[in-house]
Amino acid sequence: MARLSEYGERLAAWARGLPPVAVDAVVAAACALYVIFNAGVADKLYWWVPLAASVNALPLLWRRQHPFAVAAITGISTTVLASADILADVPAAQLVATYTFAALSPPLKRLIAVAATVLGISISIIVPRDEALNLGMIGIMFAVAYALGTAARARRDRIAMLEERALRLTQEQETAATRERERIAREMHDILAHSMSLVVVQAEAGPVAVRHDPDRAEQMFDTISVTARDALAQLRRVLGVLRAADDGGGDRAPQPGLGALPGLVQRVNDAGLAATLAEDGAPRPVPADVAATAYRIVQESLTNTVKHAGAGRVDVRLTWSGDALRIEVADDGAGPPSAPPTPSADGSGHGLIGMRERVAAAGGTLETGPGPGGAGFRVTASVPFDCPRADPQVRGGGEPHEGMEN
Repeated sequence: MARLSEYGERLAAWARGLPPVAVDAVVAAACALYVIFNAGVADKLYWWVPLAASVNALPLLWRRQHPFAVAAITGISTTVLASADILADVPAAQLVATYTFAALSPPLKRLIAVAATVLGISISIIVPRDEALNLGMIGIMFAVAYALGTAARARRDRIAMLEERALRLTQEQETAATRERERIAREMHDILAHSMSLVVVQAEAGPVAVRHDPDRAEQMFDTISVTARDALAQLRRVLGVLRAADDGGGDRAPQPGLGALPGLVQRVNDAGLAATLAEDGAPRPVPADVAATAYRIVQESLTNTVKHAGAGRVDVRLTWSGDALRIEVADDGAGPPSAPPTPSADGSGHGLIGMRERVAAAGGTLETGPGPGGAGFRVTASVPFDCPRADPQVRGGGEPHEGMEN
């Protein structure tokens, strides 16, 4: 029995691998030969019987493309053959057509086909031979064929639903992976752009300070060391999320928040740019993502000022209100250029774009443009404490410094 079952499975797998048109041709030929064979056994093999059998079975070649029309043609020819007392008790072609329209036709056509099939069966059995008792057996045959077709349709619909669900899940996973990559890229950009800008400024001024002010040079090299160490620590935290849990995890400490702003401003001071930090209102605990967003906005703004503004002073102000934190970073530099910069292949040109994306993710607003009286450049962001994750309003009140978007 096990061997027979194995052979049966192999035969089914082989049949599934055949082209549909070949399967339909075999089915149509078998149904036509069945009619001719039964007519020969009953000694009723008239000259027109092979032609009628072909008309009855040949439409099955197109049963997948036109199931309703094929069921109609096959049903009419089956009724004619049965009325002429040529057809046996098993109308093979019509059973195949019934299975097909049950599996492939829409609901309204299925209903019409079922009604027509019942009428055709009644005429085929009662009119020529008055054998009403055969209605039960024939009815069961057609009910089984219809049920098999319905099961095939349900299986096909379920497979389509599962495929669609799998596709949607794959797309969601790809979208989530893309967002995570973008988030990590923003974090690494903010860390490297700020820290390396300070290191470059200090390193370029170091040789001059060594010759004229050794004490100042020592302070500058200390600033380079502290800034580089802080950048490495932040990079470890960002890259830690990329490591598998069984790798040891790495340093998963929280990202810098509002408490790290004084040190950030002090490092800018140490780089030779006068920087201040002020707060208005009563500070309050904020979610970690809001604090990280505020820190990165200030960090990117200070980086742009150090690298591009040619400023001598920059002021950072945090304003606490009932439902949002307002961040303002203003310098006394050259102000916005006449044309916006274009992101370049080396990664520059993405600073303000990254800030807009951060504020958008937090459900806040961002404004950039000239400072009071048209002097300098100012970045103003408002981040709600309870992030709604709705479509944010991000406005540009002016253009960034030339080359300012790092």
